[in-house]
Amino acid sequence: MPTESYRILMPENRSSSVVFASPHSGCDYPEWFVRRSLLNAHSIRSSEDAFVDQLFDSAVDNGAPFLVAGAPRAFLDLNRASDELDPALIHGVRKVGHNPRIASGLGVIPRVVANSRSIYSGKLTLEEANRRIDAYWRPYHTKLQGLLDESHQMFGEAILIDCHSMPREAVQNVSREAGRRPEVVLGDRFGAAAHSDVVDQIAAAFAEAGFAVSRNTPFAGAYVTQHYGRPSRRQHAIQVEIDRSLYMDEKKIQPNADFEAVRARLRRVIARITDIGREEERPLAAE
Repeated sequence: MPTESYRILMPENRSSSVVFASPHSGCDYPEWFVRRSLLNAHSIRSSEDAFVDQLFDSAVDNGAPFLVAGAPRAFLDLNRASDELDPALIHGVRKVGHNPRIASGLGVIPRVVANSRSIYSGKLTLEEANRRIDAYWRPYHTKLQGLLDESHQMFGEAILIDCHSMPREAVQNVSREAGRRPEVVLGDRFGAAAHSDVVDQIAAAFAEAGFAVSRNTPFAGAYVTQHYGRPSRRQHAIQVEIDRSLYMDEKKIQPNADFEAVRARLRRVIARITDIGREEERPLAAE
């Protein structure tokens, strides 16, 4: 099994209500898991948000905690509800209604990686699925909720930045001003997960660092933003998707020549975002 449920980077002085989290950058693939898979050790990483934990690690230097997944996404998806179980993969699970994520093979225990490539040749037992959920999903989300509760206690507000990466092809046909392709997509579930003032400031922070920013297209946020975004209770959740091609070779899954330059730009963005979490007052918003 993956060694850790999560890693937590804590600042020496917690001075901001912002909490950063990376649910898809886990890269601890057990040998038995890869051997069992139809995929090789390289292709099984295609759904991973590789290096996102490195891109955002300056959060702690700016007074904010950073929670990082221990288990890889192909093993367990932390951006899904614990009951998003796929009957096409797991024995003993009945289909209940239509869930597009489950139907596409991207439930809490994924059936496929990028480009719909199957991970397994057969089905898993429900017991195995539950073991993964109990060992990795529950500890991660318990810790995440605890960090948000601490922000509420310390600052009267919590802002969750859910950090992700997206393949370049995902925004290939999405145009923005002057036809420029988005490099960062902010998802707030069309205003349901965060106050517009918070999202406006985050968008401005990325734009000032030279990133082309889009909102909710093509990614509006999944389980994490839906579950934790409660702006009427001063708990805001924003999903951040960054174009992988900016900082890595997507085929080789290796940092490219621009990695450190992009990381430096993100340090400025992160500093600005943590400043948002030092504001004393913000109007309430209806959910």
